[in-house]
Amino acid sequence: MMKSILAFGDSLTWGYVPGGSARHDFATRWPNVLASGLGSARVIEEGLNGRMTVHDDPIVEENRSGSAVLPVLLASHSPLDLVIIMLGSNDLKFERRCTARDASYGVKRLVEIIQRYGYPSGCSTPDILVVSPPALVNTKDAEFDDLFGHAIAESHRFAEHYSLLGVNHFNASTVCVASDIDGVHMDAANTAALGRALVPVVREILERGKAAR
Repeated sequence: MMKSILAFGDSLTWGYVPGGSARHDFATRWPNVLASGLGSARVIEEGLNGRMTVHDDPIVEENRSGSAVLPVLLASHSPLDLVIIMLGSNDLKFERRCTARDASYGVKRLVEIIQRYGYPSGCSTPDILVVSPPALVNTKDAEFDDLFGHAIAESHRFAEHYSLLGVNHFNASTVCVASDIDGVHMDAANTAALGRALVPVVREILERGKAAR
């Protein structure tokens, strides 16, 4: 039976091209690279530019709070075998003044939503994989400095805190890096590298979950 996976994230999941507003092509974006590598799984791309863990942004039309929209997605896409969460970079924006620990608290809330949601009859609670976003890097982009310049050191602590959440964890910084064009987003090679690196990790989680069920 084909497995269903929800890839829940921000612009890194959407496939934002560094330094502009373009989107990486379908085959390059990490959720689709993951799906191709798995071969028998549907990976649902659910990336929103600017999405945060539990915070909203009042100056845009769309709700950017992950905790607000996640229950809707769990309902509309069930049954799910796995939810992959990769969020936290936008929590560090200057106006939030959040730390990596704060971001991990937001991710913990998302984990709780997944674990406690009232799934339809016959639908099991999906497994969870939390991915620490790639660390921010130095750049000459003035807008980056305004939004994230203070947060580079904090972004290197994502894995330290996310690994303590009691669910499957993968540190994206071990296989990919953000581009120095804007300091946040990944180029085509790095977003594809993340998708490839997640293939054995996800396959093992799905096999373990299948055995448990």
